[in-house]
Amino acid sequence: MEFDTQLLYPQDQALLALMILIIMLGMGASLTVDDFRAVTRKPRGVIIGFLSQFGLMPFIAFSIATILGFPPAFAIALILIGCLPGGTTSNMFTYFSRGSVALSISMTTASTLLAIIMMPLLLNLYTTGFTAQITEAMRAAGEDTEFVIPTGEIIKSLVAVLVPVAIGMYIRRKWPDWAKTAEDSAGFMAIIVILYLLGTAFTRHGGIFLRTPIEIYIGAISVGLIGFFFGYWFSRAWGVPPIFQRAISLETGIQNGPLAFAVILLSFTEPVQSQMIWLAILYSTFIVMSSSFITLFFRKKGRIDWDIYRNTIIHNRLFGENYVTHYPEGFLPKRIAQDPSQGTSPSQVREVAVETSSQT
Repeated sequence: MEFDTQLLYPQDQALLALMILIIMLGMGASLTVDDFRAVTRKPRGVIIGFLSQFGLMPFIAFSIATILGFPPAFAIALILIGCLPGGTTSNMFTYFSRGSVALSISMTTASTLLAIIMMPLLLNLYTTGFTAQITEAMRAAGEDTEFVIPTGEIIKSLVAVLVPVAIGMYIRRKWPDWAKTAEDSAGFMAIIVILYLLGTAFTRHGGIFLRTPIEIYIGAISVGLIGFFFGYWFSRAWGVPPIFQRAISLETGIQNGPLAFAVILLSFTEPVQSQMIWLAILYSTFIVMSSSFITLFFRKKGRIDWDIYRNTIIHNRLFGENYVTHYPEGFLPKRIAQDPSQGTSPSQVREVAVETSSQT
């Protein structure tokens, strides 16, 4: 699928740059130094998240692109999206799904930093066949050149977008009220810009929607849905509590769409840039829709274990860290019967042996 006209005009690119700045600033405004320390103090959930984020998602994206027979540029864009870290949007959806926001933020923090190393490695690993196809097509068109993944430019773009994150953290430390405003504005800004890009693409190039193969739509939608599924069951297989399962599921499926725009615009050129941007727009649009449905499902499913989690926090504050709440037999669902606390702090962690001995 080729674009015979310019997909993004200069004003569109300027708006995208502003969106990326605000979103990454808002992400930084949601972070503190304690969030980084939490990554080292409680690494298990973050390690599981890392394996989901950089192990499952790139392979899922590569598999979808291969099975559906994506054109090379679209395949590279989908794999790039699969290699992305999570973003502030996943933190927001985790909150509404009654998941562990602390784990979600820790995963976002760790994956954003690790993306500087992991993204170039994974892109070179999974895109070799697709870059060869682009090179072959360019040479067939008379161009004596070779298409390669611009690893250096990708690293520069990732480092560049971390600058507003650092600024946001500084604002959080010095002016907490302003930081809250920046944090709340980030997600709203992303939705507005995505809607604008879709609207302008429809009015300027309405035929793009009709010319986009159905396989591209399927891929843009399914990469997030499959990520939710595997993130949930992978974390469940590791035996982490349900509130962590929901956080890891959402963090795995929701990739940092604005970061995808930044990497594509700063690192790639035509003839592949427009196709990659178009896929990023489609993914960012549909992931908001699918995340909303998944969040509603998780919110309903997690009502009891979330209430137990909050109840445990209150009891520990009132009666001390060693207090163990007893519930009627059969009251707790099987998935949390042995670990009703669901917590991460020492006051919320109780061993099964303690519960067993207290009942004898």
